[in-house]
Amino acid sequence: MSAPGLTPTLVRLKLSLLRNGLRQSAGRRAAYVTTVVVVLLFAALQLIGLIALRGSAHAATVAVLLATIMALGWAVMPLFFPSGDETLDPTRLVMLPLRPQPLIRALLVASLVGIGPLFTLCLFAGSVVAVAHGTAAYATAVVAVVLALLVCVALARAVAAANVRLLTSRKGRDLAVLSGLVVAVGAQLVNFGAQRLAPGGLTQLNPVADVLRWVPPASAIGAVDSMSKGSYGTGLAQLVLSAAAVAGLRALWSRSLKKLMTAPDGSTLQAAEPGPRERASTRLSRLLPAGRTGTVMERSLRYVWRDPKTKAAWVTSLAIGMIVPVFNALQGTGSVYFACFAAGMLGIQMYNQFGQDTSAFWMVAMTISSPRDAYTELRGRALALLLITLPYAALVTVVTTALLGAWPRLPEVLGLSFALLGAMLATGAWTSARFPYSIPQEGYKNVVPGQAGLAWISIFGGMVSAALLSSPVIAATIWLNVTSGGADWAWLLLPVGAVYGALLILLGLRLAAPRTARRLPEILAAVSKG
Repeated sequence: MSAPGLTPTLVRLKLSLLRNGLRQSAGRRAAYVTTVVVVLLFAALQLIGLIALRGSAHAATVAVLLATIMALGWAVMPLFFPSGDETLDPTRLVMLPLRPQPLIRALLVASLVGIGPLFTLCLFAGSVVAVAHGTAAYATAVVAVVLALLVCVALARAVAAANVRLLTSRKGRDLAVLSGLVVAVGAQLVNFGAQRLAPGGLTQLNPVADVLRWVPPASAIGAVDSMSKGSYGTGLAQLVLSAAAVAGLRALWSRSLKKLMTAPDGSTLQAAEPGPRERASTRLSRLLPAGRTGTVMERSLRYVWRDPKTKAAWVTSLAIGMIVPVFNALQGTGSVYFACFAAGMLGIQMYNQFGQDTSAFWMVAMTISSPRDAYTELRGRALALLLITLPYAALVTVVTTALLGAWPRLPEVLGLSFALLGAMLATGAWTSARFPYSIPQEGYKNVVPGQAGLAWISIFGGMVSAALLSSPVIAATIWLNVTSGGADWAWLLLPVGAVYGALLILLGLRLAAPRTARRLPEILAAVSKG
């Protein structure tokens, strides 16, 4: 009896992985079904929209650009979602007696099973229907859709194979967690680009599309358009270019796969003999205060640099805090007061301070035996946050003011930002002790099941309280701007806002310290659930 082929086996393996994953819980099945319905609905709308473009002067431009964006998505998908498809990691098959070429064919076919390939197929099908006119174009369209889909899948596989060592390391997990930042920044860039296109329409993109139609897989869509216009030689060249891209990506994939299957890594090399090492004092520790305050600051800053979840939250806050005011200023629709958005985004990092430690908080809890210890702990965490947030909020304010040319308002906006930052650090210290919740280390969730209510109360309740605490400075800003001659005294808002914010931080720490010391068992139980 002959053994079953490798390709059917891997396809069945892909389906088994999907089926077994859905059997884990009803929630996972519901999430998957919902995702399938939403994706299929969006794919149908995309297909209908592209077909509706048929005959439009900009149909080819839109189709070529969409094909390029889709290829870019396939290229970055393995980098940001390495755990989304277990078959993306070929090192799982290293111990099996498999040759690279049959394995590549089998993995390529298995890659065509899933929601992503179906969505891509619908988009490419709609694109060729939008630009195809005539028998030659329709015949080319069939080949073009297949080639474009194979380019996308082979590109994703080649990228995954070339970076699999990175993706399975801690740095790779950091990169995956930061995917939310790419989505947020990308949304702002798309919004900015759409507003820039509004005056001239899609005509401004024609030169870009003329270049991209020679870049696979957009060249396959461009081949259909060329055939429709009677440029058979150009269309054939573009089709050959897409086929060459498939062959080139397959060769690159094969090379990476052979290296993974045969080259030794850290798990097969003899470890170096461990020797005695003395931990030298880092530059960072020498710059920080002595005692427990400096130790807490260094620990907090190391979390920001090393912990994937903490790093993702910080990078996202830093990026969004700059993007919102700056992009609005570049569009000419922003206000200089949008710079306060940076202080608000960064102040959120003070919330749920103990939950960020997860189960390791028990080591911190053992060192807290009095309100004084709790106060020193909270003060160190707040100072570590201020070390980053204070200069960054000032930087965003200066950049926004410069873009809008509103230099006279710089002192009052800085004072307002400092007051808001102080209010958020004060309320964050208190809510960290009153409403702690656990952050799961694995996956993309930021709250463990059952604690979502605590997270909402902690963050949004704290933000409302921070807004109320900042209201005196806000009221003073409004009053000076509407009062005759008040603008001459607006510069006073800078020292007033800075002093007021500092006083709020001190008050918040003083109020939070006794509660923290008193509720240590409850806090430890809450943050250790993840």
